[in-house]
Amino acid sequence: MGTTQLEPVPEPKYWHLKTVLSEALDSEFAVGEILPNERDLAARFGVARATLRQALEQLELEGRLQRRRGVGTTVAPPRVGVAVGTEQHVWPGGTGDDWQPVDSTPEVPPASVAAALETGAEEAVHLVRRSRVSHGQPVAAELLWVPASSVPDLTAIDAPAGAARARAVLRELQRRELEGRESAVELGSARADDAKQLDRLPGAPVLVVTTRYVSEGRTAALSVATYRADTCRLTFGDSGGVEIHEGPERRAS
Repeated sequence: MGTTQLEPVPEPKYWHLKTVLSEALDSEFAVGEILPNERDLAARFGVARATLRQALEQLELEGRLQRRRGVGTTVAPPRVGVAVGTEQHVWPGGTGDDWQPVDSTPEVPPASVAAALETGAEEAVHLVRRSRVSHGQPVAAELLWVPASSVPDLTAIDAPAGAARARAVLRELQRRELEGRESAVELGSARADDAKQLDRLPGAPVLVVTTRYVSEGRTAALSVATYRADTCRLTFGDSGGVEIHEGPERRAS
């Protein structure tokens, strides 16, 4: 491997190195491929290892790299497209849904959720937990709150707990006519439970997508989905096919 000298530029050296490394990831490495060790990379680009680490950390934050214990630093897969504001109205668990049901239990929701669902302050609702995985890694975790009034026939189903119960709640929910849904997105920090499910450290940046499902003029279900900010991108409209990365370090596609 030859030596590549960096040209003087009016920006932090690690930031310029990040750009150069990103171009190398696009042209020389495949998804999942392990990068050379820090010593070899620092020698290749003629920088101190501290500078290299800063650049690698920034690329990890941007979702270009993944650091895996016992493996090393690998090239991350493309970001998962998260459809927001689509015109297609479908219930959770419907056709094309990439989420996997994990569990369902009766829970008293937080006050803000209870207000949105118009349930009593101490009234338990069905809490469906789901996860989303891409390229073998967890990218999102969802809490789906469903009031009993939205699934009145659920008591007749013999599915006391676990993923079977979650699927039963989703099936009953899909019997209703969906009039519409509204979504909101905000940047947040991973709480302890989220961090554990998403294989991140507490406080890591996440995207929180809150979706309200409307049926018969009222909120029939409320979803709070937490996505890893380093692995996801938001798409708007039906296709979500447009993806533009500004700056020299990412090519438009």
